[in-house]
Amino acid sequence: MQYEQLGRTGTFVSRICLGAMTFGGANTPPFDAVGGLGLEDTDRIVGTALDAGVNFIDTADVYAAGESEELLGKVLKSRRDDVVLATKLHGRTGPGPNDVGQSRIHVTQALESSLRRLDTDHIDLYQIHGFDPLTSFEETLGALTDAVRQGKVRYIGASNLTAWQIVKSLGVSALRDLEPFISVQAYYSLAGRDLERELLPMIKDQGLGLLAWSPLAGGFLSGKFTREGAADASARRTQLDFPPIDREKAYDVIDVLKAVAARHEVSAAQVALAWVLAQPGVTSTIIGAKRVEQLTDNIAAAELKLSEQDLTELDTVSALTPEYPGWIQAYGAGDRIPRG
Repeated sequence: MQYEQLGRTGTFVSRICLGAMTFGGANTPPFDAVGGLGLEDTDRIVGTALDAGVNFIDTADVYAAGESEELLGKVLKSRRDDVVLATKLHGRTGPGPNDVGQSRIHVTQALESSLRRLDTDHIDLYQIHGFDPLTSFEETLGALTDAVRQGKVRYIGASNLTAWQIVKSLGVSALRDLEPFISVQAYYSLAGRDLERELLPMIKDQGLGLLAWSPLAGGFLSGKFTREGAADASARRTQLDFPPIDREKAYDVIDVLKAVAARHEVSAAQVALAWVLAQPGVTSTIIGAKRVEQLTDNIAAAELKLSEQDLTELDTVSALTPEYPGWIQAYGAGDRIPRG
């Protein structure tokens, strides 16, 4: 397993992060479609990941209505110190008006609930799970800073925010002497490269860690899907069509994925994951699994080295359509870049 520095911190995390969305939720849509794993299967998946060198696990308080965190708390036990444990807050956790968002009240209550469910005295990476338009960054970051200074949280991160929102938060942290976000969790796959427009340049410029979620586009790039249909009727995408993708373009990507996979004699999923890991700025990619053999195959992607030909073919078939102002800045950059 390879490890990467998490942003500008001194902490190193495995380039494969185990996503815990498949844990729990057997009777909680849509998590029953994602995984619905019980205690025994969760223990097997976590044990396999740790034995393979994975030291990074990500969950959220809304996954399976908290059951994902509860199962993790039960299976980690003596192995807790071997793991950089991440979870998230923001989504609705109850019927009350303050059971959602990023107010000081909700941050405090959500943190205490996650600590209890995870059966731990601290969370290594505590992330906001979206943007709260009603709560100022001063309030949210103030509550998160208190949690860090109390020793309940080591680092804080953000997920599913725009570039301007993250930069604004970093400015607030610097101005108010508050803890800054050290990482960004964002969707990134060969079927969804949107973050390359604004988020990725900002992440690299600010020295943040990038944790890529859904690198297989909700399983669409796993090799189970073709223009003729799904090879596995139980595949996640057949039950939960998320995240949104341009299917026709994604089918073109799959054609190239399979060709590259054949050259290396590996699965299409491994190639899709290896492509994400090969992108500059990516710290770790988050994978979820329902079966041990699926997890083992995905973990092997960390050791797969794609050739320049492989990367060029994959980049070309999945390339973004140029958008303003990106295209005009690229057009004019030649006058400012030294040559030779």
